Amino acid sequence: MRTVFVTGTGGAGRSTVAAALALAGVRRGERVMLLSDEPSDALQGTDSGAVGTDGPGPAGSETRAPGPTVARVDSGADFRHEFLTFQERAGAVLDLLGAAPLEDGELTELPGSEQFALLRALRHAAVSGHHLLVVDLPPVRQAVALLALPEQLRRYLRRLLPAERQAARSLRPVLAQLAGVPMPAQWLYETAARWDEELAVVQALVESPDTSVRLVVEPGPEAADRALRTARLGLALHGPAPDMVIANRIVPAGSGDPFLAALSGRQQSALKGWREEFGAVPVREVPHTGRDPRRPGELADLLDGPAGSTLEPVPRTPWTVEDRRAEDGVLVWRLPLPGAVKDRLQLVRRDDELFLTVGPFRRILLLPSVLRRCTVSGAALRDGELRIRFEPDPGLWPRSR
Repeated sequence: MRTVFVTGTGGAGRSTVAAALALAGVRRGERVMLLSDEPSDALQGTDSGAVGTDGPGPAGSETRAPGPTVARVDSGADFRHEFLTFQERAGAVLDLLGAAPLEDGELTELPGSEQFALLRALRHAAVSGHHLLVVDLPPVRQAVALLALPEQLRRYLRRLLPAERQAARSLRPVLAQLAGVPMPAQWLYETAARWDEELAVVQALVESPDTSVRLVVEPGPEAADRALRTARLGLALHGPAPDMVIANRIVPAGSGDPFLAALSGRQQSALKGWREEFGAVPVREVPHTGRDPRRPGELADLLDGPAGSTLEPVPRTPWTVEDRRAEDGVLVWRLPLPGAVKDRLQLVRRDDELFLTVGPFRRILLLPSVLRRCTVSGAALRDGELRIRFEPDPGLWPRSR
């Protein structure tokens, strides 16, 4: 399955472009799912449903219609379902503590529940059997954080509930009889294992070579330039590579109106800078229509041409380990980070992990096995690539015969 994440700056028309991309896929004969918390108004005439935790169904479902499958993320229903499920599993412990259980009608979702609802919706969509999945993501900063979330949460689960600590499982029935209540460790580990399995599906989707990002930006304001650079850097560290920048709402050049002429000039200047900065990543222009599309036909025509094409994802430049022991006795881990700046980059080695901070983003990387037996001897940022030098530890490195 080909997956396209759509993000960009706030108010640039992300949801509209995501819907147009989905309709363009349908026109090519693909089986398409559009996943969004707010589908475009132009698709309201088609049947649609909400995607929650249980897949197809009235309270959390997808409904097929002529055109794409429109799946709406209902974060409120997802939060209530997950909370009540957890409360039911922990019922024995809550009763022991004298807790009064909460009911469905008194639950309101907490901040952050939208991200977890979208992660669960992505898990369902990953096994839906569609040819193309178009995902309407929040603005770039939130989108990068969301794409990084599965890997981060799985690391937390491994640290807080390590699988090897289940070795005493055989003692739990005895302890449960002595205590008179079911021991919480069993359901806790079972819940953690279920969460880890679900997160692994989403992480595999994010890291798949068939997954890419399209950035929707309205050129002109300086804030758009900053957001685009932030998106490029965050995606280089955490997510799939952008395969296209969609410049939305481009006004015609050569207008006699002074305001439109000045706006067009700012837009064209921004487009020139973006094309130079992004290099091989195409920058496609979408003309300003004067109003939001109101019908599916108008929406499909919005990206008629290259911007709606199913371009092959831009190949990700791999993070490779270069063996230079024969030349200068080191191994070099090469991490492409286009847009990174030296004075906003930090590296910390802790055991078998590398804490990498680039601008506003941080990622904790598990070192490749060959580098865990080495010590960090230096790092350099050159031509948008971070090169970390590792010297083999004589006490851990196997001796050559």
